[in-house]
Amino acid sequence: MSQAIMIVEDEPELAALVADYARAAGYAPQVFGDSREALAAIRTAPPALVVLDLMLPGLDGLSLCRALRESDEPGNELPVIMVTARVEEIDRLLGLEAGADDYLCKPFSPRELMARIKAILRRAGTAQPPRLLAIDEAARRITIHGQPLDLTPSEFAILATLARRPGRVFSRTQLLDAARADSLEATDRAVDSHVKNLRRKIEAAAPGLEPIHSIYGLGYRFDL
Repeated sequence: MSQAIMIVEDEPELAALVADYARAAGYAPQVFGDSREALAAIRTAPPALVVLDLMLPGLDGLSLCRALRESDEPGNELPVIMVTARVEEIDRLLGLEAGADDYLCKPFSPRELMARIKAILRRAGTAQPPRLLAIDEAARRITIHGQPLDLTPSEFAILATLARRPGRVFSRTQLLDAARADSLEATDRAVDSHVKNLRRKIEAAAPGLEPIHSIYGLGYRFDL
């Protein structure tokens, strides 16, 4: 089961963007635009971590963070990353003094936010999110978040070859050999085209997820 990440943000577009990246990173995002509703939800079922906007209507982020830390109710020790458009040092210090574990100023990179979430959960000793990609050899199918990718035989062969050995660099020749063993459609110049299609299909299934990396002069590497 994916870990729940609560996003307390009153800007709908930003909240949706962060939620997309969290989902792509293997978490289960919960979005709240109202801080009091978020606090009630935390008391009922604490998430793994909260991404908390500082400037919220009604109960602001600082007050919500203090309410969590000063209470003996469930959720008082869960990690909090505070985000805000206010960049002054005093605001950062106030956020940390209120009990935030980290602080990020807007505009921020969603990828950096995901990296910070992962680092905080690792330090907290929380289990990492489950593997996002699964290979079903019998069905010749690859899924992301349980969603099957619509792959050609060559695309399946290339992605499966990369995903079975994350971190290893495969040359175009090696990937071509893998594709040829699995399909008659593979040609000398097809690997780059197949990788381009794979990236597009993965992005459609999991926005923000880019696990296939080009290694200049060598080939491709898979990291997830």
